[in-house]
Amino acid sequence: MLNDQLTAALNEQMNYEFYSAHVYMAIAGYCAAESLDGFSNFFIVQAEEERFHAMKIFKFINDRGRQVEFAGMDTPKNEYSSILDAFQHAFKHEQEVTRRIYHLSDLALNEREHATMQFLKWFIDEQVEEEAMFDSIINKLKRIDQDSNAFFMLDAEFAQRSFTPPAE
Repeated sequence: MLNDQLTAALNEQMNYEFYSAHVYMAIAGYCAAESLDGFSNFFIVQAEEERFHAMKIFKFINDRGRQVEFAGMDTPKNEYSSILDAFQHAFKHEQEVTRRIYHLSDLALNEREHATMQFLKWFIDEQVEEEAMFDSIINKLKRIDQDSNAFFMLDAEFAQRSFTPPAE
């Protein structure tokens, strides 16, 4: 069974994953207001992924015989100076998620909670992918700068993005 400290930390992370979905929906709203439907779709899909992550933690806490606890959320940032600013904000957010996952991993390691350590490995791998993806998009946005054709091609590409939960 999970100890109280690890249970509380997992609950905090579950809530933060739901907050991450909230952050990405706010960015999707900004993109939609700017008539950037593909970019909006990108962040809607990103929000779906974050809710999936939260539910993985929800299930794990329950599977380990503990109760999930929900907390309130802060208001996410809703306004951005540009799409690049929005992606940079999202990248910083993902770096914070990574920091939090590492903290959880450290707690599990200190408690010699092997099941939790194994569970968190998936999240560590996921964070490598998330940070790399945002970093790559930011680099592309910087390169295309004011090239409207390239910008709208990227918007059209993101309109095709969808989320399929990974097989367990």
